[in-house]
Amino acid sequence: MTITKQDELDGLKAVGRIVANTMQAMARAMEPGMTTRELDEIGRAMLEAEGAVSAPRSTYGFPGTTCISVNEEVAHGIPGERRIGAGDLVNIDVSASKDGYFADTGATFRVAPTPPALDRLCRDGRRAMQIGIAQVGSGKPLAGIGKAIGHFAAGRGYTLIRNLASHGIGRALHEDPGEIATWPTRGDRRRIGKGLVLTVEPFLSMGGMWATDGADGWTLYSEPRAAVVQYEHTVVATDRGAIIVTQPG
Repeated sequence: MTITKQDELDGLKAVGRIVANTMQAMARAMEPGMTTRELDEIGRAMLEAEGAVSAPRSTYGFPGTTCISVNEEVAHGIPGERRIGAGDLVNIDVSASKDGYFADTGATFRVAPTPPALDRLCRDGRRAMQIGIAQVGSGKPLAGIGKAIGHFAAGRGYTLIRNLASHGIGRALHEDPGEIATWPTRGDRRRIGKGLVLTVEPFLSMGGMWATDGADGWTLYSEPRAAVVQYEHTVVATDRGAIIVTQPG
């Protein structure tokens, strides 16, 4: 989607605020012993109360309202009977639509106590996302996002999952310009148009390179197996940089 009018930006910000508030509420409620299904129910109730519709469920028939991925699960984890435990890394990914607008956000949360290396991974994962967002602006190269994130990751001794990309969003969960690499690439000459709506969501890892399918047909795992974190915002490109629309409030 390309934003051309203020009411479009307002609609996008409205659903962005809903998904951000939902994710933060789920994170605050998370505690050892609860199941991922119970955590998902919190998200379902919040989205319904706001009149928003789960995007993965409505778009792809995903068997949950939100995606909750624990430890070895990289993305698209199905909420179920898995119990969250102390020391876990839990990724919560919330995407939804309202009034024809879609927004997508995600973050990885630690269940204390976690070792210093995982604390550092989480801090650096959020920083990687911020570095990518800083490359968003009218006329800038799309490949600049992955180039900047890749430089940061390599400098800190991390790898990036290279088959889970950022994407266009706005009037659908996934739309033009299609996949946007959050790792260094060659040959992508595309430029960021003014008003373009996209996600920035690097998957930073301590050794993982690829996401591979699990037996349930949804959940993805790192290959080789390693800790992975993901942080994601939906943003709008402007002449002055990026507007982050998935802000709580």
